Order: sequence, then structure tokens, then C-alpha cells
Amino acid sequence: MGDISDMDPLKSELFDSNTDLVHAIMELVSDGIWYWNADTGFVYRNPGWYEMLGYDHHSLENTVFTWENVIHPDDYSHVMKVFDDYVNSRTPHYQAQYRCRKKDGTWLWIEDRGYIIARNTDGSVWRMVGAHRSIHERKRSLEQLERRNQSLEALVAERTRELSRVNQQLQLQLDENRSLAERDTLTRIANRYRLEKALLEECERAQRFRLPLSVIAMDVDDFKSINDQHGHAVGDTTLLQVVERLEHCVRQGDLLARWGGDEFMVILPKSTVDVARMLAERIRLAILDVPSVGDFKVTLSLGVVQRLDGESPANLMARADQALYRSKAAGKDRVSQ
Repeated sequence: MGDISDMDPLKSELFDSNTDLVHAIMELVSDGIWYWNADTGFVYRNPGWYEMLGYDHHSLENTVFTWENVIHPDDYSHVMKVFDDYVNSRTPHYQAQYRCRKKDGTWLWIEDRGYIIARNTDGSVWRMVGAHRSIHERKRSLEQLERRNQSLEALVAERTRELSRVNQQLQLQLDENRSLAERDTLTRIANRYRLEKALLEECERAQRFRLPLSVIAMDVDDFKSINDQHGHAVGDTTLLQVVERLEHCVRQGDLLARWGGDEFMVILPKSTVDVARMLAERIRLAILDVPSVGDFKVTLSLGVVQRLDGESPANLMARADQALYRSKAAGKDRVSQ
């Protein structure tokens, strides 16, 4: 193996004086070894891991997001449940089979095993080590065996193709309906259903990987006056102009959604409340460019909050709403925490 001092920085963190860690690696020798230091966020992956997926050695970011990004979307929820059950001591082992995306875009079946070698005093994970092993050929062999056993395949082939065409049409319709169900009919941004779904996912991710998560709640000051004095058509036009400014302000990865009526919300993954406040202030200033409606000057009141450890999505939204109304009570057209 060579002297540890001769290894590169990635390996030096892995192979330290912790004999339990060395033992764990020897126990899990396979095609690809990984090691996670949850306190620092550092993830080491050995050359075999990269070769399995067709990447150059150490060419990807040494974080958990590299792992998340290669998991097949259809397998993601199952893998995260198995992982969470293990790290929270609900099951004695972590072992999962799923597909990983290779550099060339194809999918490789792997078996992922791992175990925790150290926990912090509060019971949270400190260090964990594991191994990936390709089971792609075994999966392919099973699939081929299943095809050979389908002796009636030739007789039902045409019917199967017809059903496939129908299923594709239904899938397209389903995808279109799902998209419509998650978008606001007026503004075309995410609706409340999509907002609550995304916030639940982001809260789970923030809790799992100890990441900051912030939310901005906002609404148009005295918007009812526009509808009452100028009609709902003018009110709708004003909302569209507001949304246009909001879309120019939010960053890639943020989610802008219509909370209801003239209320909007932005989810900011991996962002502290200070970052959220700066973005909220940029939004507030951008809205001042919206043309006046008669004598009415369009302004926004905004509230920003950062998720607390263990906090539910419902409570996070409630605190954001409270921060918003602190802005209202303080005179409107401002940002509050």
C-alpha cells in the first residue's frame, strides 16, 4: 500500500491512525471504496469507484452531492430511505442495489454496502465507509433468462407494441397533466402544491446532510386596492409584472412559487438567512420598477427565515409568514426576519 505520508491529500484523510477505519476498509474491499466524514462534508472515493463509472480519477467533487447526482431518479427515494433508516439506527445494515449514471450517460447496476465506524456524542454520524460493486452482468443475465422463459412472446408481440404505444401516449398526457398540476394557471410559476412538495424534499435534504435552508415569503402591499379600484384584469397584469421581476432576481436552484393570491415564496436550498436577506432586498428594489397603477405604487413586504434543526416544513412556512407580517406592521415595503 505504501507509506501514508506519500499519498495525496484525499487519501491522507482516509488512511489515518484510526485502526477501526483501516479494518473497515479491508472488510469492504470491492470495486469502489468510499468514505464520508459527515462533520466536514468530505467524501473520498478510490480510483476503482471512478473507473467503474468511466470517470478520470478524482475528477468529481468530493461531496455527497456527487453521489446523489449519479443515482437513477427512479431509485433515488428507495436508496435514501435505506440510507436514512441505517444512519438513524432503524436498521442494522446499509445495503442497496440501484443504477448509477456513467460518464457516457448509460446506467450501471451496482450494489452499495456501508457501515458507520464512528458517531458523535449526540448520536449523529461522524464517519462512514462503504463499497460499490458492479452487479450489472448479473442483472443482465437475469433479464435474458426472463426473456427466454417467455415462450409466448412472439404471439403477443404485436399486442405488446400496441399497448406500448398507448402507454406512451398516456405517459405524455400524464406528464402534461402533472406539469399543469404543479404550475399556477396565471403566472406559470410553481403553485402551492409544488411549493409544499419541494419544501418537504428540501427540508429532508437539509436535515440529512446538515445544510442551511432559507425561505422568503412576500406579498404585494395593499393589492386589494388595485382589484377594487381598477378591476381584476389590471390586478392580474400587475401580478404578471411582479413575477417577471421576481424571476430575474432568483438564482438557479431556487424555487419561486405563488403561495396564493398576491403572496409568493422562494425556497433557497443551501442558503443562510443572510444570503436570503440580501436576495430579498434585491427583490424589493426590483419591484419598485413595476409601473404604477393609477396613484398606486407597487411595493412588496418580505419576510426571511432559516430552517431550524429538526423543523417541519409547516412550521418553517408559518415562521416565514410571521416575518412577512412583521414587515407589514412596520410600515410595508421592507424586509424582516
